[in-house]
Amino acid sequence: MSDEKKRTGFLGRLFKRNRQGDKTQEKDVLNEEEYLQEDETKPPEETESDQKIVESKLEDQDEAKNLLRLKTGLTKTRKGFLKSLDGIFAGKKELDEQALSRLEEVLLRADIGVQTSYELLEQVTERVKRREIDDPAKVIKHIRDMVRQSLEHVESPLRVGYGTEPFVVMVIGVNGSGKTTTIAKIAARHKAANRKVMLVAGDTFRAAAVEQLQIWGDRIGCDVVKGKPQADPSSIVFEAMDRAIKDDFELVLVDTAGRLHTRIPLMEELKKVRRTLGKRIPSAPHETLLVIDSSMGQNAILQARTFNEAIPVTGIAMTKLDGTSKGGVIVGISKELKIPIRFVGIGEKMDDLRDFNARQFAEAMLSVDEPVGD
Repeated sequence: MSDEKKRTGFLGRLFKRNRQGDKTQEKDVLNEEEYLQEDETKPPEETESDQKIVESKLEDQDEAKNLLRLKTGLTKTRKGFLKSLDGIFAGKKELDEQALSRLEEVLLRADIGVQTSYELLEQVTERVKRREIDDPAKVIKHIRDMVRQSLEHVESPLRVGYGTEPFVVMVIGVNGSGKTTTIAKIAARHKAANRKVMLVAGDTFRAAAVEQLQIWGDRIGCDVVKGKPQADPSSIVFEAMDRAIKDDFELVLVDTAGRLHTRIPLMEELKKVRRTLGKRIPSAPHETLLVIDSSMGQNAILQARTFNEAIPVTGIAMTKLDGTSKGGVIVGISKELKIPIRFVGIGEKMDDLRDFNARQFAEAMLSVDEPVGD
């Protein structure tokens, strides 16, 4: 008689029960997707509790998709940073003075800013001394937690309210940062929400800037207010505000110059545009959004500081994160300037401009659930 047949009494019943439980669990997992798909076609029979469970599962699926897309966009940043850490901790089961010294070098090269690097290093060193951290994996987790906590203070997606006057966003940044594309993506999002959106071509100095904004406006289905080439941006902005009030536009996105070839300094021109917005709508601009190219690394922090000193910046959009290994600069900017991060750009598609989420960003930047290669 085989061993299987000899299993009788309590042990036999136990093995049988376990096998049945495994089959039932497997069947439930296989039928879960089918259940969600059929839910829309069958008459609603579930209780309120069942409905909440289904909604929770769908939210979890959306969360997973968003995190995966962000991880994909931050691949270069994550692999560059983790590869450097791998070089420090390779073959080590515990931390030593040499590893901590090399960690300092890696943090300083990670584009997260000098101040932030030393704060991270100080906390890691202190926890090592207290024996709260005793292996490399815990170091990475601790850095990820610190990055998340730092970024949570600036997590603040842009909220456009429904008011009696147009909500005006003045978009600033150097040429090549992605201002015009960012404007288009914001416009497309609100157009899809059935808002009446206007684009204002206030960058009259850059060749083809007006034409580029017009192309986006036609593609999205938004009105574009523009003037003649080399026209005074302030006059165009004033005309746009008049029309926005008269025709009940809900959102106005103003493109501005990123560089000037005239005798007027860039910052003075931007200040003039800002004053003009306030003349027609006293509370405007309701948002001054600074667009920064993430690939600039430490120069991005300098740019942000320079613009903010001239014009109070109320929000930042970090673009081109998918094409650089310097995405950590967002940590340095948030730590040093404490300006709200509204958006992160992780690709060319319209939905690749995402509301900034600190927890997801830290997880995508410092997750170790995949091998780090070239």
